[in-house]
Amino acid sequence: MLRRIAAVVVTLIALVAAVRLVTPQDTSGVRRQLTFLRAQLDAGAGPAAQKLFPEGYFFLYALYGLAHVDLGRTASDPGADVREARWALAQLESPAGREPFDAGLTPAYGVFYQGWTNWLRGGVLSLEPDPALRRDFESASAALATALDAAATPYLTAYPGQAWPVDSTVAVASLRLHDKLLTPRYAGTADRWLAQVRQRLDPATGLLPHTVDPVSGRPTSGARGTSQSIIQRFLVEIDPAFARAQYLRFRSLFVVRPLRLGPAVREYPRGTDGPADVDSGPLPLGVSLSATAVTLGAAAVQGDGQLAGALANYGELIGVPVSTPWSKRYAAGVLPIGDAFLAWSKTARPWVAAQPAPLPGVVDRFWRLPFVAVLALAVLLGWIPVARRSARR
Repeated sequence: MLRRIAAVVVTLIALVAAVRLVTPQDTSGVRRQLTFLRAQLDAGAGPAAQKLFPEGYFFLYALYGLAHVDLGRTASDPGADVREARWALAQLESPAGREPFDAGLTPAYGVFYQGWTNWLRGGVLSLEPDPALRRDFESASAALATALDAAATPYLTAYPGQAWPVDSTVAVASLRLHDKLLTPRYAGTADRWLAQVRQRLDPATGLLPHTVDPVSGRPTSGARGTSQSIIQRFLVEIDPAFARAQYLRFRSLFVVRPLRLGPAVREYPRGTDGPADVDSGPLPLGVSLSATAVTLGAAAVQGDGQLAGALANYGELIGVPVSTPWSKRYAAGVLPIGDAFLAWSKTARPWVAAQPAPLPGVVDRFWRLPFVAVLALAVLLGWIPVARRSARR
């Protein structure tokens, strides 16, 4: 009896895993993820995330709000999504949201804080016209544009003496969003920024670098998966043609199939390795789980449906989601920040640019077969003892 029970349990687990592996993914589970995240935020997940890395609090609220904006853009009644996104924005604008950042930077609190906050602010404004919010959006956009126009480098500082190109990419995308929603003013700023960026690409990969010298904007470290996955999500909003070329280059250098299994994203380009850090997390076989999750969204906004779908299915398998009728969490909900990045990635749609033309697939159509074979083998091994005992009887 125990053998039969064990065999049945193994069979059910394998069936559930197989279904997760082959079922096309959509945004149907994201609302339940956001329900889980709201409960976690109310219980203090923001300060807890801040202890893990410097932007933990900020990212948890920002991504929660951005995912609600994405859902609200396609909802018949976006009222609930607007309320949640505005609540998240209020947390970013609070003293706790600003606390890790330096008010003395230009723009105040640095380009990371201002860029992401302004992007969320513009997203809320796109769903609910509000005079006060419009004034805030115009004011923050003007401050960002003034700082970019005055700088000798396209990459403003996020912390004193430190600059990451990904942060300025988000900021410039928010200026493009301003020009879509309100009177266009910042095309010249964005065009100058792009011209400067093209002169300061990582020479080894041809992509935007990971870190730069804050004075000259010259690369101090090459392209990395954690920042590239976000850059590719926002670059399409700034210049779709340049973004398409950058994305194809990124995909060829960073998207891999370790051990011939599912698609994943390396932290360092093919053929190179480097140390893990708080952004990348552990790097088994050179793969960054955080970069892999965020690349799902980058693939979606680039029309790379095959890669986005494969990454989503792979996440359903290895993320071991726990679902109820009301909530959904991955990895047992141990790291809510991971759920926040995944929810934001699953809802990805361009806000400024038109949806790009579909891309030819890069993932082997039969990538699921090794997983299905392993699951079938597990079922077979589970039933062999039962069959042997029945034969002896």
